[in-house]
Amino acid sequence: MFVEKIKTDGLAHLSWVVGDDHQAAVIDPRRDIDIYLEIAQQHNVKITHILETHRNEDLITGSPLLARLSDAKILHGPQADENIVYAETIGDGTDINFSGLKIQALHTPGHTNDSMSYALYDTRQGGPAVAVFTGDTLFIGDVGRTDFYPDNLEGAAAKLYDSLQKILQLGDQAVLCPAHGAGSVCGSGMADRELSTLGHERAANPMLQFSSKDDFVKAKLEEQHYKPPYFSLMEKINALGVTGVPDPKTLKPLGVKEVKQLQARDCLVVDVRGPESYASAHIPESLCLPLKLITAYGGWLIGHNREVVLVADSISQAREAQKHFMRIGYDRIVGTYLQKMAVWSAAGESFGHIPMVSVEEVRKRVDENASNWTLLDIRKEDELEKSQIDCSRHVYLGQILSALEELDPNRHYTALCGSGIRASIGASVLDRAGFRQVDIFLGSMGAWNQS
Repeated sequence: MFVEKIKTDGLAHLSWVVGDDHQAAVIDPRRDIDIYLEIAQQHNVKITHILETHRNEDLITGSPLLARLSDAKILHGPQADENIVYAETIGDGTDINFSGLKIQALHTPGHTNDSMSYALYDTRQGGPAVAVFTGDTLFIGDVGRTDFYPDNLEGAAAKLYDSLQKILQLGDQAVLCPAHGAGSVCGSGMADRELSTLGHERAANPMLQFSSKDDFVKAKLEEQHYKPPYFSLMEKINALGVTGVPDPKTLKPLGVKEVKQLQARDCLVVDVRGPESYASAHIPESLCLPLKLITAYGGWLIGHNREVVLVADSISQAREAQKHFMRIGYDRIVGTYLQKMAVWSAAGESFGHIPMVSVEEVRKRVDENASNWTLLDIRKEDELEKSQIDCSRHVYLGQILSALEELDPNRHYTALCGSGIRASIGASVLDRAGFRQVDIFLGSMGAWNQS
């Protein structure tokens, strides 16, 4: 028996390959599926089953494409909100038998109605479950969110409680294999590690310490989660299935004139370089969106049907950015600008610049109660609860576009986050909207707390 974990950075998504001497199953595959085929080849096994824990809302599933290339059977849970046209529906207690292992399906609703967990057994050695793949039901240090059914919030939370008890009955020895790690929007309290057992979670997971179902439900109802607008689109796409993937080798390098022509037809320029590079010189009206934050904030800040030009330091960086975009359904990447900004300027084109300010300058402005100045904190609510600067104004980065009408373009804004990276994104949004007095607090709360 072997079990391999595949982590997708940005989304903090975890998919799994489990197999024996002859065949394998893939659990919750991402859209770029080459890694699963490579693992199968390394172990000299055939992928015969693809198991979905639920209809994903934060990324496009790779199940239909992987099934087409491997001739595997796709299995999905019951009571899905929409018909999953490419999958076979299975119910609670269904067994998937290999020569040396068994996977037992457990219906564990709550996060979604169709949520499934899959218990893994070693049939050669016998004994209780070796591991359990819990999807978005149980995480390391947290449990799944239950706010996708606003008309039945209490019911969803109650279902999740019952599902968690069902999983825990598998025994403390079972290794926990969830679909997400720390950083995912599918939970806010996940531990910053990817190894645990049901026994450890039973003892240490805060969400498993409630003495009653009522207390658990009450706690879930008090939670606040952000829901990016692209989630609804992912849900619809993942009901129908996608079998194509953009080829990164076809990503076209563009010159200055081509970029200008594309901008003229309302193509959005997205700069995926580091924040410092963007701040010092960038193409006017471009959006700063560093590579590792594309999947976290691209779905908030970019319309799904918008054509995009990437600005990158290299073709490899541009291709990696395209991969991040396509994982959340953005396939309209029309090309990339790879030349230095000096080349842009030498062509007679103007360039943008956003100042970065130090902790000393921000503290001076705070102490002097600077007029016509706002310190704009764009962090998440749970970050604010830990520490914040009293005079700051909060607007979550994901919701900054809808908050623009509430902000005065004639004021001076300093964007603040945890380190300055997200602040660069927020500052670029303000700059694109015509705010001309904008700067970035380099180091942000990290610098403030150390000063």
